[in-house]
Amino acid sequence: MSKSNDVILNDDERIDDLLTDSGLHIIQSRDVFSFSLDAVLLSRFAKLPKQGRVADFCTGNGVIALLCSDKTEAAIDAIEIQPRLADMARRNVTMNKLEHQIQVIEADLRQYAIEAGNGIYDAITVNPPYMRPAAGDKNVNEHYAIARHEVMCTIEDIAKATCKLLRPGGKIFIVHRPSRLADIIEALRKWKIEPKIVQFVHPKQQGEANMVLIEACRDGKPDLRVLPPLIVYNEAGEQII
Repeated sequence: MSKSNDVILNDDERIDDLLTDSGLHIIQSRDVFSFSLDAVLLSRFAKLPKQGRVADFCTGNGVIALLCSDKTEAAIDAIEIQPRLADMARRNVTMNKLEHQIQVIEADLRQYAIEAGNGIYDAITVNPPYMRPAAGDKNVNEHYAIARHEVMCTIEDIAKATCKLLRPGGKIFIVHRPSRLADIIEALRKWKIEPKIVQFVHPKQQGEANMVLIEACRDGKPDLRVLPPLIVYNEAGEQII
């Protein structure tokens, strides 16, 4: 372990700049978890209340909770099942002096939804595992396997937990793979959560979408809007979002 500006780091960890106006930084590790563009896009896409209470499911090292703290004064509960990642998230909260706003909760989302109470959140964000349990080659690294595959948290689990924890009229914001869109909509509607806005993300103008952003409303009426696509890179290969 090492110490950097009073932050305890494991040997495989580093501190990166989140490049925000407020100067947020984050502890990351290639051996455990590093955030990617999907987390940044979700934090920008989410329309959070100025006050109230927000949850970030599957928080990992807490990157989305950190980024969302820049756009709301609401209390944020960052929920993570893996002890190592929950520890990273707590240290990230402490390093950025956000203990007054962000609480990291180490818990299985399925059990937490049973115990936490009904309708306690005004909004929820989630960057969940993308792959079905049997899809693709599961990484030998347990942390990556749980983060990428629906080993401990499925789309159905997220929808069920959202129905319990989100107040009527509250919204959930999801980033996922376009190939799972039908599964997501089916699960959300089963648990009375109505998809309201969809936006696809394309690496290039002529390329297929590789991400989809979804806004859905608890007890909402059917009325789906599809926003113009987001394009990540221009023809010169420069990132433009």
